[in-house]
Amino acid sequence: MKKRQIAILLAMALGIFLCMLDTTIMNIALPVMQTGLRTDLNTLQWALNVYTITFASLTIPLGRIGDQLGKNKIYLLGLILFLMGSLISGLSTYVGMLIVGRGIQSVGAAIVFPASMTIGINAFELSRRNMAVLVLGITQGLAAALGPTIGGIVTQIWGWRSIFFINIPVVVISIVLCVLLLPLKHEKTIHTNLDITGMLLSIVTLFSLVLALVKGSDWNWSSWKIVGLFIIFGLSIGLFIWNESKISNPMIRLDLFKYRHFVGSVMITVFSGIFFVGVLVLMPSFFTKVQGYTEFKVALMITPASVMVFIFSPISGLLLEKIGSRLLITLGITIMALGYVGLSMMNPAIYWQLVIACILVGMGYGIIIGPITVLSAGNFTGELLTASQSVIGVFRQIGTVLAVAIFVSIFSTNLGIAKKQVWHSAEKQVQQLSVAQSIKKETLKHTYHDLYQTEKVSSRKQTAISSKMKKRLSDAQAKQYFSSHQGLSSSVKRTIYNKISLSVSHKVKLINHQIRQYQHSITKVVNQKITQAFMRPYQIAMPLVWLMLVVVFVFEKRNTW
Repeated sequence: MKKRQIAILLAMALGIFLCMLDTTIMNIALPVMQTGLRTDLNTLQWALNVYTITFASLTIPLGRIGDQLGKNKIYLLGLILFLMGSLISGLSTYVGMLIVGRGIQSVGAAIVFPASMTIGINAFELSRRNMAVLVLGITQGLAAALGPTIGGIVTQIWGWRSIFFINIPVVVISIVLCVLLLPLKHEKTIHTNLDITGMLLSIVTLFSLVLALVKGSDWNWSSWKIVGLFIIFGLSIGLFIWNESKISNPMIRLDLFKYRHFVGSVMITVFSGIFFVGVLVLMPSFFTKVQGYTEFKVALMITPASVMVFIFSPISGLLLEKIGSRLLITLGITIMALGYVGLSMMNPAIYWQLVIACILVGMGYGIIIGPITVLSAGNFTGELLTASQSVIGVFRQIGTVLAVAIFVSIFSTNLGIAKKQVWHSAEKQVQQLSVAQSIKKETLKHTYHDLYQTEKVSSRKQTAISSKMKKRLSDAQAKQYFSSHQGLSSSVKRTIYNKISLSVSHKVKLINHQIRQYQHSITKVVNQKITQAFMRPYQIAMPLVWLMLVVVFVFEKRNTW
């Protein structure tokens, strides 16, 4: 194998790594970004969604533009746009600016991704293309898996803006490699018409579905807005399929779906992506914002999942021809499903339970994506090979979009319910306290702030009446007593003041004891309810992961394709 071929493959893998890394690198930084940009999780997740929706919708059309203008030149343009988007995102001072930056990033990624796949695969002769497909495909899954780990480490060391700034040196290296390795003049081009209608319909389809899933609990699932969005989704996906079947140069070539191995690859890519990213998107928010862990510690907690993907995806890709697609993918799904059994039953406070669940999910996903990467390419050559890889890339992004929308939506809905339950419990407990009404009001005020602003009630010992306040109360009572008892000597006054102070101290001690008991009790309720809200999405998803086994029968029994 020529050194130049290897260099081109590695350069293209670097471009793909950048694009896919940014689909998940934000996940672990969401809580600190939420605080820094003064926004909420539902709004901030659109910085994730705008990237994945735009990426998924524009990958194939921009891939076609690359065919017309020259893959190498358009690849260079995509890197420059990605660089600009990373700068804007890193410099953002409000959430709208971040969303714009991520949008520009996603356009760059939608150019870089298909160009990288085509350039990398076409650098090799047909007999060695499976190896190139495997390397580039595994890079996609590995980058998405490593995103939260890398994000947690750089956020902890340099702050959340660094998750965008670290792209800059990598993009610069990619640009240099592009100029050195790829011919930018006299490129071979292919003149095809763009499927503008298909592109617009795909954007409408994805946007309406994601918006409905994200806003369902806020707007009410039976409201006309949500029902309308689902109707738009149904109509737009129907029109998209009809449009793709009629035009000569469709955004997605429907003839690809005549091949069983490709249909199975698409289905497994979407479903496994949803369940893998679902683990990565919720854990950072829960453990940093609710449990109070640092970003670095959370990154280490979920790293086992990424390590398993790194280890098992290349191994399973190489074992495909020996074991067969059905058996290998069945094994991967079963292990992933067992991981979800662990997630739905674990105690999040016990680290080894979390680690075992993450290891199983990562191992299962790694075993799945190795063969899926090879199966999606099949025996395709030429334009059909390029189209298959672009389509798989699109569906990988669709899986990520749906994972963020579904898991965040379920978590947010259950978190809202949990907070209401905690608040009702707090009101009930505070009313039973034997303290003044003003203290009850102040206690509830602090509870409300902790619950709805920080998403937890502090477990530290708090006092309703401080030492300074206790002294002021003693002074006030003494002053009132002395004003009605004139002519007392200094020694008598001192004795009376000490008795008043002792009485006040006793009352304050009883009040503060009640408040501390309340704090301890309500902290238990908070931890219980919010932990239940966190685990609920995994409990709902667990049987659905097992259902993926049905898709296995789409693949051939023994042979690879």
